[in-house]
Amino acid sequence: MSDTRSRWAGGFSMFAAAMMILLGVLEAFQGLGAIINDQFFVKVGEYAFKVDITAWGWIHLILGLAIAGTGYFVITGATWARIVGIVLAGLTALANFLSLPYYPLWSIVVIALCVAAIWGLATWNPNRTDQASI
Repeated sequence: MSDTRSRWAGGFSMFAAAMMILLGVLEAFQGLGAIINDQFFVKVGEYAFKVDITAWGWIHLILGLAIAGTGYFVITGATWARIVGIVLAGLTALANFLSLPYYPLWSIVVIALCVAAIWGLATWNPNRTDQASI
């Protein structure tokens, strides 16, 4: 049972790296959209946190570029990239939680994908010989 779980975790780690690159690119585009045309995002109601949409754009752009770059290094097998990837995926999930009133459905999807990426990065054990190698 643990062998099968280890193989799943190794494969899911590669999935997490690819997902980080995809999420990073999409986050960067979302950030660019908010920077270039802040009227694109419509505020759906009152929310506890009030931040200018252009500021959210810069946050999403920087996080997107950072998580995409880290995803590349996860594919190359760098241990530091897995740790940084977990932190950046957590920050991306937090940023999307705080931007829920501006783009609710997209934010929920990104949060779910960030949680999946964190699981994949956290469960992969590079010392196991029966796991898929990156």
